[in-house]
Amino acid sequence: MDMSLGRQNVELQSYCPHNKAISCGNCRLSSLCLPIALEDDDILKLDEIVQRSRPMQKGEHLYREGDDFTSVYAVRSGAIKAYRLTGDGQEQVTGFYFPGEIIGMDGISKNKYANSVKALETSAMCEIPFHRLEELSSEIPSMQRHFFQLMSQEITTEQKLITLLSKNSAEERVAALLISISARNARRKLSRTSFRLPMSRTDIGNFLGLTVETVSRVVSRFNKQGHITVESKEITLLDLDRLKEIADAKTEL
Repeated sequence: MDMSLGRQNVELQSYCPHNKAISCGNCRLSSLCLPIALEDDDILKLDEIVQRSRPMQKGEHLYREGDDFTSVYAVRSGAIKAYRLTGDGQEQVTGFYFPGEIIGMDGISKNKYANSVKALETSAMCEIPFHRLEELSSEIPSMQRHFFQLMSQEITTEQKLITLLSKNSAEERVAALLISISARNARRKLSRTSFRLPMSRTDIGNFLGLTVETVSRVVSRFNKQGHITVESKEITLLDLDRLKEIADAKTEL
């Protein structure tokens, strides 16, 4: 049995309740993508507009850059990659998204999605039609504030990425990504120190502005220095404090 797949299945089971229809009210990720103070009646109203479709397969697109903006999405399971195409048609990775995180807000300003989004592995999404969300937000002020906060977080992340790519060394960039995934795992009540990287080293290098060879050298160096252990895509952070020092908390993505 593929142990990484087994771990993924356990993760999916922990988010999605057995013998119940999936809803915002019984989803363990709701505290990440919903306002904490939302009343039960308001959660039911939101649940009425959320659309849940079949799982996406690895490599399948949710939407493409330039498509009409219609919805925002909450990742329910799996992992997602966002990217843009450069002038010569090459992919430029702009982000990775994990369960409980919201994607698609880049389309709000121009009514067109600014990124293409596809699954890194089998993934499930909750689709929230934006016009319905706007209507609901007018009834539930906390919902509107929450999505303003999410948009602010997106802007902050973009600014941190620009800083990371313009000033930091390869070691700082890789450490910052590992610390970011660790922190995001902790928010989902998963292990901060032991997890599977769903993206390839090519995608990691693309995102961090490094060659795949440089990513591999840095990972090997961290391994030899006792900061991490790596087995295929399974990674364990042995010295989280040292990685934070290398990354610098200000550059955590």
